[in-house]
Amino acid sequence: MDISLKPLDQQVIVITGASSGIGLAIAEAAARSGAELVLAARSAHALEEIVTRLNAHGAGAIAVPCDVAELEQVETLAQTAISSFERIDTWVNNAGVSIDRFLEEVSEADSRRLFDTNFWGVYHGSMVALPYLKASGGALINVGSEVSDAVIPLQGIYSASKHAVKGFTDALRVEVQEVEQAPVAITLIQPTAVNTPYPQHAKNYMEQEPKLPSPQVDPSDVAQAILEAATTSSREKKVGVMATVNTTMAKIVPSLGAKISAKLTDKQQYMEEPRHPQGALYHASETTTVVGQTHGTGGVERP
Repeated sequence: MDISLKPLDQQVIVITGASSGIGLAIAEAAARSGAELVLAARSAHALEEIVTRLNAHGAGAIAVPCDVAELEQVETLAQTAISSFERIDTWVNNAGVSIDRFLEEVSEADSRRLFDTNFWGVYHGSMVALPYLKASGGALINVGSEVSDAVIPLQGIYSASKHAVKGFTDALRVEVQEVEQAPVAITLIQPTAVNTPYPQHAKNYMEQEPKLPSPQVDPSDVAQAILEAATTSSREKKVGVMATVNTTMAKIVPSLGAKISAKLTDKQQYMEEPRHPQGALYHASETTTVVGQTHGTGGVERP
């Protein structure tokens, strides 16, 4: 069905995981385009700093502290958006976190906590947002990954959660758009590795500082894809050449894809001790940076 979406300067956009990385890049780009923003994350102080900065430059943004793993907090997020702006035009489920180590060495408790954020957070956001989006039309955008189709060693439970996000999003799209014929565009975003603080926010079981393999795309590229999905209905958007290469390989020649993926094991570590091994799995990071950190002086990337 043909779904009509508003220009950004006429939209109210809710963004989870908005305090850093991709979420913050979306917020900054949307603010420049004139959208009104409801920014959510666990990092309350970081959000307030961001909102103060954006509003000082003419944006209309509010901060709502929210742990997407908690349904009641997500419901409060939506209610705050409605009470402040009277509608929701686009909802972006972006919050996510990772764990670095082989699957057998990661505790079940930590794996469940990751799913609480990465999958159940998307579920909560989608279920809460849909009634508002159906009422007047709008976009629901779920941030998946190239590992929604492919996989990567040392991030196995993250890959599993992003597979779940893709399955959920695809099924929801069929039900909402095809069966109900509701005026809601439902899009899955699948970036390749992105240069954000994501590795520093991961819980790290390894003896070295984690990193993402290269090449990495700029967070602004992902933000642009998401804002395009907010204004033009699309099924999915891959960001970065490697996202297309890796997802295609996983589908067409999975045995070759597995061998190439295995070679990335040593590409995900710096030769230095972990800085913050607990990461942001259980606690807010309170960082407000879009791009990731490089390794420390004297640190050597694994070959």
